[in-house]
Amino acid sequence: MSQAVLPPPPPGDTRADRSRADLLRAPLLVGGAGALALGALNLRDPHASGSWGFCPFLLLTGEPCPACGGLRAMNDLTRGDVAGALLSNAAAVVFVAVMGVAWVVWTVRRSRGQDVPWIRLSRPWFIVVAASMLAFAILRWTPWGQGLQP
Repeated sequence: MSQAVLPPPPPGDTRADRSRADLLRAPLLVGGAGALALGALNLRDPHASGSWGFCPFLLLTGEPCPACGGLRAMNDLTRGDVAGALLSNAAAVVFVAVMGVAWVVWTVRRSRGQDVPWIRLSRPWFIVVAASMLAFAILRWTPWGQGLQP
């Protein structure tokens, strides 16, 4: 398997002089912020109604939004309850898994000295992600998706 080689930076580009510590700063900050956010969910249990506020979409429409149950799902994941997390919000679990893999790839590339951005999502992939979230939201509101409702 061949590895893609990035073209050399143009002359005078200051990014060429960045150290590995500079390259790893952003991934480590993002990872730390995510860990803090997940830790905060263990300080206030999102399973208690109103502990983190109320979903405005649910209050206005009476229907769960695609993110409803996401905090409960993340709390369940931090406690190792994958089944409970999937029942709270399956899309959030899949999203976190994909973002976790993306973060690891980003961190590894940066540790190898490649100055790559976090995620470069092409238009077709953006459409796939948006359509998937829309399909999940609609499925939650139909009789076929009753098991997906929080």
